[in-house]
Amino acid sequence: MLQPPVRTGCFAEFMSGLIITHHAAGEHQVPIGHPERPARYAAVMNGISRLDELDRHIEAEPATRAQLEYIHTPEYLDEICRLASDADSTQTLTQLDADTWAGTGSLDAALRGAGAGCMAVDHVLSGQADFAFSAMRPPGHHAEPDKAMGFCLFSNAAIAAEHARQKWGLENVAVLDFDVHHGNGTQAAFWDRQGLFYASSHQMPLYPGSGHADETGEYQNIFNMPLNDGEDGTAFLAAWSGSLLPQIRDASPELIIISAGFDAHKLDPLAGLELSVSDFGEVTKYIAELADRLCGGRVVSMLEGGYHLEALTDCTESHLSALLGR
Repeated sequence: MLQPPVRTGCFAEFMSGLIITHHAAGEHQVPIGHPERPARYAAVMNGISRLDELDRHIEAEPATRAQLEYIHTPEYLDEICRLASDADSTQTLTQLDADTWAGTGSLDAALRGAGAGCMAVDHVLSGQADFAFSAMRPPGHHAEPDKAMGFCLFSNAAIAAEHARQKWGLENVAVLDFDVHHGNGTQAAFWDRQGLFYASSHQMPLYPGSGHADETGEYQNIFNMPLNDGEDGTAFLAAWSGSLLPQIRDASPELIIISAGFDAHKLDPLAGLELSVSDFGEVTKYIAELADRLCGGRVVSMLEGGYHLEALTDCTESHLSALLGR
């Protein structure tokens, strides 16, 4: 079993971060007016640029077919790659579901988004970084093993988690998701996989309609905490500190992956929670401190939602500042 690095001081003194990104994340095209738009990438990068400590950037490489097949069915991969390739070559937009589109640059961006998660795992588990953040779009946590959904083509966080087990031999890996929407794709991928744990806070009722507290997985490895429309950071932080993180602590993960969605912010147009920028920093501190106790501080974070551009910039900065231990 992979052993955590030896730490002799406090968590905040030893955090070194890595940003994984690629210009393809700004080139995935969607219809005019779509909330998951290319400008999101610039907003995230603006937040990163405010942190002088995060000067280590590497370019995301595309995921391999084998990595994608950790989670997705071969039939789905054949179809999505065909549709996205056709859209790319014809310079048109192809609708994959009610909310999800492929257009110019979509396949390259999605492949690099999945690949970035695997690269982040490799850098963190090899000791080259304490944490790594994938700044790639489109997001991933709605993509199910056999279908695109909710702006997502590939299930990036789930692929990264299984990559940690397949390549590095980890037994227990947890994905912690604070996006305002439930990550039905991650849950579906983990449902019957012992050793993969998923914890989510999310508004309910809200798209996609999954994430009830009684959805627990075949191995009691799924932990959902629905929040009501209008609830603020007090309820959000209580859900994590009082329920979700204690359950993850008992699971003893060797790596924590964060699905970092910032659409629970009070200004976000797609939901109704009332979180502030500081709430995202606070929950990140909770997660980082738990990771320090359980798995040598090893954290991978991957961008999910967040559709108010100014809030997305500010929340990205708050999240990464907390991971740096500031």
